[in-house]
Amino acid sequence: MKNHHKTYTTNAKFMLHGGDYNPDQWLDHPEILADDIKLMKLAHTNTFSVGIFAWSALEPEEGKYHFEWLDDIFDDIHSIGGKVILATPSGARPAWMSEKYPEVLRVNSSRVKQLHGGRHNHCFTAPVYREKTQEMNRKLAERYGSHPALLMWHISNEYGGECHCDQCQIAFRQWIKNKYQNDLKSLNDAWWGPFWSHTYSDWSQVESPSPIGESMVHGLNLDWRRFVTDQTISFYENEIVPIRELTPEVPITTNFMADTFDLIPFQSLDYSKFAKHVDVVSWDAYPAWHNDWESTANLAMKVGFINDLYRSLKQQPFLLMESTPSLVNWHSVNKAKRPGMHLLSSMQMVAHGSDSVMYFQWRKSRGSSEKFHGAVVDHDNSTNNRVFQEVAQVGKTLENLSDIVGTNRPADVAILYDWESNWALNDAQGFGLDTKRYPQTLQQHYKVFWEKDIPVDVITKEQDFSSYKLLIVPMLYLMSEETILRLKSFVAAGGTLVMTYISGLVNEYDLTYLGGWHKDLQDIFGLKPVETDTYYPKDRNYVEYKGRTYELKDYATILELNTATVKGVYTADFYANTPAVTSHKYEEGKAYYIGGRLEDQFQRDFYEEIMKELALESVSSVKHGEGVSVQVRNAPESDFIFVMNFTEENQVVTFELPVTDKSTGEELLGDVSLEKYEVRIVEKKRTTN
Repeated sequence: MKNHHKTYTTNAKFMLHGGDYNPDQWLDHPEILADDIKLMKLAHTNTFSVGIFAWSALEPEEGKYHFEWLDDIFDDIHSIGGKVILATPSGARPAWMSEKYPEVLRVNSSRVKQLHGGRHNHCFTAPVYREKTQEMNRKLAERYGSHPALLMWHISNEYGGECHCDQCQIAFRQWIKNKYQNDLKSLNDAWWGPFWSHTYSDWSQVESPSPIGESMVHGLNLDWRRFVTDQTISFYENEIVPIRELTPEVPITTNFMADTFDLIPFQSLDYSKFAKHVDVVSWDAYPAWHNDWESTANLAMKVGFINDLYRSLKQQPFLLMESTPSLVNWHSVNKAKRPGMHLLSSMQMVAHGSDSVMYFQWRKSRGSSEKFHGAVVDHDNSTNNRVFQEVAQVGKTLENLSDIVGTNRPADVAILYDWESNWALNDAQGFGLDTKRYPQTLQQHYKVFWEKDIPVDVITKEQDFSSYKLLIVPMLYLMSEETILRLKSFVAAGGTLVMTYISGLVNEYDLTYLGGWHKDLQDIFGLKPVETDTYYPKDRNYVEYKGRTYELKDYATILELNTATVKGVYTADFYANTPAVTSHKYEEGKAYYIGGRLEDQFQRDFYEEIMKELALESVSSVKHGEGVSVQVRNAPESDFIFVMNFTEENQVVTFELPVTDKSTGEELLGDVSLEKYEVRIVEKKRTTN
């Protein structure tokens, strides 16, 4: 049993509950601000993110600062025992700045300068904007750094987007000069310069990808995306200079995102790099609950995957910085959460490692685009509506969970996710343009373990592999020799590795490996992939595995065997009866290769065998049916078990050992019925060996 220690990510030893608060929208309505303080207590909330888009209220004219209103907000929240997460306002610039310093405005990839408006529309290279953000942040740190209500810093908001202005072109050229050690030949080699006569003879010829210029040089595209991540981080690092200097003990975060409609990790920035620069990972979760294209359980599985990715980035608890207590205003259909779903979805975040449940937003705006976005306080200002009451219920539940604040949980299984590989794969002009679906493929493998309540870390290629029994690497298209060697060492030392089709085809420059699959991969797996067959949507093949037949679609890899053992074969086409699934003993470990995209039931049956082999079992003693998820957080002396019904029917679960319900104090043993969307949080005291 691994140690169950605590890592407090803030100085709060309680669950944070609250959210984005925008008092700057209500400065002409002091009665509203007074009501907010009363309602915060009634909602059982304790922490508020303030100042996120408040630049025009803090500095309405250049050099003229108005902090008095923010002083009052700090003091009022402190008076009720609350905490403030103070945001820097760089996510939305005031109009006076765009007018006076037009170089802060972004230029799009077609080289068109943007007008003032929106948010995150700034050039992240512009010296004047970096100077202005530092000035503002220094004043905030000087004024509020020692305020007892300050809990942490929230730097900007949801970084994203890119700029192609002249300043960014200069910065990009300097970035590639540094990367390729000022050697133009190295750049041309990495980008395969002779293609279409694209060899550069001077650094000044390099431009960022553009629809009116170059967009087919994959090495350029990949390096541009890396640059955008690095330049965004550089902008962030510039922002925090005065904050680190004046408040070194106050933790810093910035809120990461996910693609809501398909619920996959945010694609524009490489969060594996960004996570190294924050003290706490936080993210904004807006799943489309009750949608009409998937089951509630399947959506919950995807939420779990992203939680486990963002938690694993730093191997410590994360924060849910934004969620909605009801609905959003930017889905194609903005459906309200059904009764029970708010508590259930909030507790799922906590179950996977969040030390908070925070909302966008505290109070609905009166005008503009977010006036109908969900909030704790609606336009009626009432405490009696369903949403407010359900928020209060979440707050009361969180008040019973202080013991798990700061706790992580161990895992024997890891799935490897890589932003760079996904960028390169999506750029590849091959395979099926609509069926690559790299993050979704990882989620398909993750689903098996989620259904079995087996903890999974979703890790990145730089992280340590050695502590895991099983490492799953689906569709890792881009694979450097360094990564290949680390995988080889993992298996040689006794690890079990699973890899799939479309893996290891290019190196870190997006150049293919000459001679076919890398020799080290051939050694690990005892085979060589020689051809990838891509299917039309209606095409199907089948794989026979252990006496059963499974449907295959999208991709099939034709394999040339060396020393691998055949576990499953294709049943049709010119490669009928050839290997589709293999295993291979390599030194102290074992490596499996899955050649095609197979149905969910194959994944279940395939991994069940590995689970038995590696003694991978549920971490709880709760039996249940399909659509119920059980997650465990380990406090130093007991386990907190979250039993969650992600179905629209009552479900019977069985507690095989006695536990105590954290909300009611009831002792539970044996069968218990869960209503639809119900969650039970129970505590099981850990016996010492």
